[in-house]
Amino acid sequence: MRVPGLLVIDTPGHESFTNLRQRGSGLCDVAVLVVDLMHGLEQQTIESVQLLKLRKTPFIIAVNKVDRLYGWESRADAPIRDALARQSADVQKEFDARVQAVFLQLNEQGLNVSLYWKNSDPRRFVSVVPTSAVTGEGVPDLLQLMIKLTQTMMAERLALLSVPQATVLEVKTVEGLGTTVDVVLMNGTLKEGDRVVLCGLSGAIVTRIKSLKTPQPLKEMRVKGALVDHKEVSAAIGVKVVAPGMETAVAGTQLFVVTPEDDEDELKDAAQADMADIFAKIDKTGHGVCVQASTLGSLEALLAFLGSADVGIPVSGINLGPVHKRDVLRANVMAEKGFKKFAVLLCFDVPVTKDARDLAAEYGVTIFTSDIIYHLHDAFKEWIKRCRAEEQEAARHTAVFPCRLKPIAACVFNNKSPIVMGVDIVEGVAKVGTPLCVPSRGGFSLGRIASMELDHKAVDVARAGQSVAMKIEAGNATEAARVYGRHFDATDELVSKVSRESIDALKEHFREAMTKDDWRLVVKLKAMFQIN
Repeated sequence: MRVPGLLVIDTPGHESFTNLRQRGSGLCDVAVLVVDLMHGLEQQTIESVQLLKLRKTPFIIAVNKVDRLYGWESRADAPIRDALARQSADVQKEFDARVQAVFLQLNEQGLNVSLYWKNSDPRRFVSVVPTSAVTGEGVPDLLQLMIKLTQTMMAERLALLSVPQATVLEVKTVEGLGTTVDVVLMNGTLKEGDRVVLCGLSGAIVTRIKSLKTPQPLKEMRVKGALVDHKEVSAAIGVKVVAPGMETAVAGTQLFVVTPEDDEDELKDAAQADMADIFAKIDKTGHGVCVQASTLGSLEALLAFLGSADVGIPVSGINLGPVHKRDVLRANVMAEKGFKKFAVLLCFDVPVTKDARDLAAEYGVTIFTSDIIYHLHDAFKEWIKRCRAEEQEAARHTAVFPCRLKPIAACVFNNKSPIVMGVDIVEGVAKVGTPLCVPSRGGFSLGRIASMELDHKAVDVARAGQSVAMKIEAGNATEAARVYGRHFDATDELVSKVSRESIDALKEHFREAMTKDDWRLVVKLKAMFQIN
């Protein structure tokens, strides 16, 4: 087999990176779906299957971690059938059982699968190759199968196009070279001196290629080492492009080569299109956190995660690259508007400058940084809990929960301040601190609930259907003069004394603690006290 080479791009398996896998499955000619033999299909694996089916991308399944089978005897880089033949009967039996369990899960996703050496019809069945990424067993089979698939079934599709097609994967500052971009060239040719257009944070970048560099043969782009210079590179290849003025280039966007036939302004618009789409989705007039990420792809993934129904974190501002003072000032706008809980920067995989941290400490802007999206979410959830607890504590004396109480005539233990008696909770929720009044006697105030006991145990909250012993303490001389049996008795009801201010505080800070029945009682009390 004569093969010019294989360009392998590893897309993250984390489920939040759907969009990166979407881009990957759109760019790639053939995919390798890696499934863990020991754990079976994960949620992100199922998601990848759906993407590959949606885009009709041919793929092979690598069932990885055969070396984790108990008693497995490894032989480095061996063909998998030779490796299996050397194993004991028990190991082979466990291998068969685990492979069949994975096959069943794949069948549930609508895939017909078969071990590649048993696959009689590759067009109807997806080939499965058992592998070990640690020992290299099965990797020769995987490479051979990929090459056979591409040469026998995809020859026309793999024909190179002359028009350059390239995507910026990463923007890096390299000592001695300045800001460079790592590019995947899918089609066409890049040459030294080519005029190129890229997406930039503050507008399209038009520059000229100064040099093209690739890693040493069989080395990864991200592994440090001496780079090889080229006057020209042809697809498909990963290449480091050195050119002036790329400090604000955006990773995850396209790189265009300007030819004599091209309109440069049209290419500039096309280069900015991806970023414009994302920035257009943000409501800059609303309330929400500010989000910062290293690449357009990770920003897209983070926004998709934050905006999902399960998470639902609003976003009011976004940016790419390191966090600077201007980003802190943008987040501080939320604090100035009175929304301290949203004066937050969620930073994914980006550094924060010292000046930005100092300014954030001065203004009270909170910065969360992580290279795992879920950790940002968890940190923000804890922050919201703390903010809500502080807000509720501050609003505790203003917010009044609605309740209707009926005194129990046989359970009056003290008839004047502090009044101690048994009551039935007819409707709503009685809380310590709730002010009470007697609406049937002109709505005079009795005082606040000081304490309650249910079954001889102190409680802070009692709901409809419960009976409690309650102490009501007067807050002033007028309330202190009220006496049970003279000013009110068991024929009267006691209700929460609500106001417009207390209802607004309930809506603002305690909405999740209220039931539908509680809100219905609020409506009744509004009518009773003639509150608009």
